[in-house]
Amino acid sequence: MNIVPAHKYLTVEERKMLMQKNDVKAFAGILAHWLWIIFAFAIVHFYPNIFTIVISLFILGGKQLACAILMHDASHNSIFKNQKLNQYIGQFFGAFPILQNTNNYRGYHMTHHMNTGLEEDPDLLLTRGYPTSRKSMFRKILRDLTGITGIKVFIAFMLMNIGYLEYSLGGEVVKANRKERTWRRYFKLIYTNLAGPVVTNIVMFAIFYLLGNPWLYLLWVGAYFTTFQFSLRIRSMAEHCVVEDSKNPYKNTRTTYANFFEKILFAPYHVNYHSEHHLLMGVPSYNLPQMHKLIKEKGFYDKGVLEHNYWNIVKLAIKK
Repeated sequence: MNIVPAHKYLTVEERKMLMQKNDVKAFAGILAHWLWIIFAFAIVHFYPNIFTIVISLFILGGKQLACAILMHDASHNSIFKNQKLNQYIGQFFGAFPILQNTNNYRGYHMTHHMNTGLEEDPDLLLTRGYPTSRKSMFRKILRDLTGITGIKVFIAFMLMNIGYLEYSLGGEVVKANRKERTWRRYFKLIYTNLAGPVVTNIVMFAIFYLLGNPWLYLLWVGAYFTTFQFSLRIRSMAEHCVVEDSKNPYKNTRTTYANFFEKILFAPYHVNYHSEHHLLMGVPSYNLPQMHKLIKEKGFYDKGVLEHNYWNIVKLAIKK
């Protein structure tokens, strides 16, 4: 395992306090997340023009990232006191709207935590390739915002969900072992992986249809293929890219402060406190700012990696 022992910076009492779940705070965070989504659709519904559409797409991209982080938090059972509620909310308000499944994600993500920065880390490919040239960075972001990245990601997810590829979010392409799979097992796998996402997105479309604006659903689809991929890229860069030593648990994970707009686009559910999350991964997201204050006062960032904003991350990721 490649982790920093939490007891070096937190007492038993502090760890118990930080691990304490608060259902009111959890519901408040999820409500705020989905109110932003409603707002993004509402501004286009009431004021349909290119300006509101662009604003809506960026908000929705950031909030689709929030769906991914909600799925992530549910995979740690770190949202609500009740584990079944964690699973339900993580699926229907996190994973399913973005065509994901918490059950598939959970095991994959635990491997990342146990092997962060090592060759066994399934997310290692996400950290490579940086710093890169200005032209290369421009091309990457252009591919994100024009839908090229999104199309590739969508195809990859579909191939994973039907059992053709092994599940991976790190860009690794590995064909699944299909020797012993019957057609019946294939159909069961497809149903297990896709029934929830398909039904959830049909319900979303049905709501717009009943409200008399079914075309608004295209904003959700458009954001998935464009601004969501952009938000994912910047968030991934901030967490583990361009670090001093990928094998050093103090140096391979970064916490990044976020302003109001950066929180909307790149840092939902306090995911920017990423060093804190890796130090004690079961801490609910709403307790991470408090944890950050505690470990900073105790000298964690004498060794740890801290950045002041996301623009600095982009600059670090571009060769001088």
